[in-house]
Amino acid sequence: MPVVTLYWDELERLVGVDRETILSNLPMIGCDVERVEEDHLDVEFFPNRPDLYSVEGVARALRGFLGIETGYKNYKVKSGDWKIIVEESVKDVRPRICGCVVKGLKMSDELIRSLMEVQEDLHWTIGRNRRKMAIGVHDLRVLEFPLRYTTVDGNFSFVPLDFEEEMSIEEILKKHPKGKEYSFIVKDFEKFPIILDSNGEVVSFPPIINANRTRLTEKTTDVFIDVTGFDKNVDRALNIIATMLADRGGVVESVEVIYSNSVEVTPDLSPSKMSVDKEEIVSLLGFEISDGEIISALEKMRYGVNVRDTYFEVLVPPYRADIMHPWDIVEDIAIGYGYDRIKPDYPKTATVGKAHEWNELREIVKEIMIGLGYTEVITFTLTSERVQYEKMRRNKPKPWYYTPVMHPLTEEHTIIRTDLLPKLLEVISVNTHHPLPQKIFEVGDCVVNMKNRLKVASCSTHSKANFAEIRSFVQAFMKELDLNWEVKESEDEAFIEGRRADIIVNGKKIGVFGEIHPEVLENFEIPNPVVGMEVDLTEVFDVGELL
Repeated sequence: MPVVTLYWDELERLVGVDRETILSNLPMIGCDVERVEEDHLDVEFFPNRPDLYSVEGVARALRGFLGIETGYKNYKVKSGDWKIIVEESVKDVRPRICGCVVKGLKMSDELIRSLMEVQEDLHWTIGRNRRKMAIGVHDLRVLEFPLRYTTVDGNFSFVPLDFEEEMSIEEILKKHPKGKEYSFIVKDFEKFPIILDSNGEVVSFPPIINANRTRLTEKTTDVFIDVTGFDKNVDRALNIIATMLADRGGVVESVEVIYSNSVEVTPDLSPSKMSVDKEEIVSLLGFEISDGEIISALEKMRYGVNVRDTYFEVLVPPYRADIMHPWDIVEDIAIGYGYDRIKPDYPKTATVGKAHEWNELREIVKEIMIGLGYTEVITFTLTSERVQYEKMRRNKPKPWYYTPVMHPLTEEHTIIRTDLLPKLLEVISVNTHHPLPQKIFEVGDCVVNMKNRLKVASCSTHSKANFAEIRSFVQAFMKELDLNWEVKESEDEAFIEGRRADIIVNGKKIGVFGEIHPEVLENFEIPNPVVGMEVDLTEVFDVGELL
């Protein structure tokens, strides 16, 4: 989760209360206070609340929760004479762009710092490390509209941010700190996205770096914001930045984005509407709550609300990118009502709890793996067909074998994992800068054919990793599990032929181990040899079903 630094002088001024009141109420809106210093505090919010990644967003939420300023805040967008012309060439590289102009800002070190921090936090969460979305903020004074969103060759040059000399696109990707950090996003492109003004001057090279000429200074009063990417996350990020600056007193003006076959006007800061059933609210909360209490709770969370016959019509603020279902609003009703006001109650049915056999086996396997010198990692259960099968050189299975996500938010999270080994290779791929050897494992749930399976997988990477190492490891692991086993030549394409083996128990295949194939290593951008294994524990242990 992103750590947000909030400076006391700004936060107390924007909220209008003292720091003791702020500290006592921050945890009640879902905040984890990391540390409190004399001039600032560091806090964490869950990734589902990117609107709280700035001091302006936190102040807005606290003013509502404390009853200082409740209800829906209407953000006005003034019609502006600003245009962006989108050329067809960007369609295959980074097709979507939106933007706005914000005027009348009193720029300061604090506001510039806040803007930079919220940009990077949004890049990491909504933008998936800039892959899906990237933001640029520019001094409006130096720009000549209309802007042009197009593509250029790698030898195209301009002066990037924090540099004084021109660099070509290729040089930026190899030498500029931001270019080296994010070159993986555009490394396979033949043409690169670029934003130019009407004089042909560079505004931005998204998603890598802005031009140095458009940088913000303390003399800046009017800014232009561009957001590029692939989907509606672009608009969500723009709304968060625009409302943040509006809360600072800025006047938001619209920008006309002209595509070859359509025209869009951004940002759209009007509320979305969602209906929430009163009976469902009571059912999910687990206690009776009056209409007045529901309205009060919603208004404290900065919603607008209209009472209908059997439901509430809720106006969702434009900066709330996390509201996707009525249950999300019910959760906010509980927060606005106050978790401290909810009276604890004993369950109607008395029972004695005990550990599920599934979890008991999990703990045993963890102890074995740690004892064998491996470090535990925990990865996301959501993944993609590309990671699970294509990168692993494995054929994509029949549709019934894996469970797809009905409405995936990103291309990386389209299915529930069926194997752990690809997830471990992802972990190694983002830790190649750490010292070797690296030995990691995970024991966790996978879903195969709509059934939960408990699996364990491990990886070891260093310059001399080989089949003998993983063979001796598997032997020790199976001995600790007290299992009689044998090996059979494997046909798993994720491993090198002749250096791979299936694990057989009672005539049944329960796992596989061997040296990871060089093509798989190349797909995950891992420079050193890797050996790995994966075992389906539910194939040999009767631990019931995990519900």
